[in-house]
Amino acid sequence: MTRPASAQMYDPRYPVCMHVYGELVGERMDCIFTSIDQCQASAVGMPATCLVNPYYAPRSARPHRPER
Repeated sequence: MTRPASAQMYDPRYPVCMHVYGELVGERMDCIFTSIDQCQASAVGMPATCLVNPYYAPRSARPHRPER
């Protein structure tokens, strides 16, 4: 028997995630932050923890092109 595939919880485009938890708000992972400070400011008053996204994959600024 196979299990259904689960959705990706971590968005690899952002380096910081907020793990929100609790019976009233449910549980989710919001990977929409560019810094820990930004995440912590958004988490004020919520049952949440900010953490580094282990799946963050920064894009290179420009592809390397050999000189002619």
